[in-house]
Amino acid sequence: MLEFILVLNTIWFAMGFNVFSIRSRIFAKMVVPKEHRDTPVFETLILSGKFLGGFNLAFVALNILLLSNLSSFNNGQQWAILLIVNTIAHGTQFGFNVPVALQNRQGKGAWKIKGPMLFIFVTDFFMMALNGALAGFYFF
Repeated sequence: MLEFILVLNTIWFAMGFNVFSIRSRIFAKMVVPKEHRDTPVFETLILSGKFLGGFNLAFVALNILLLSNLSSFNNGQQWAILLIVNTIAHGTQFGFNVPVALQNRQGKGAWKIKGPMLFIFVTDFFMMALNGALAGFYFF
């Protein structure tokens, strides 16, 4: 189960790196409505997406290194600590979108959580739960 979750983390964070850093214009288009894309702020968002992608790349590296060195961590608490880091990474991506999702229910919100954004929202929750559950298993 550990290896499976680490592989899922690697894939998910790699997808984040791709969309935020390599395809940052697509990311910006997902959160900025067409009528607001002619502003300098839109270009700033594109560039800041690359910054966010860098964090995703760091988590790709972390999970690949963990997969490559499974035997280096022989204690359940060590694995729990490492999995908690992944839990927090996914959890913040989910958690900071919750207020936007709640605003969407009232027809408001900085961006719409639908389509690809809904997929990201739900997947980050799922990944947070998986990593957290496995961390709990190893910790207790």
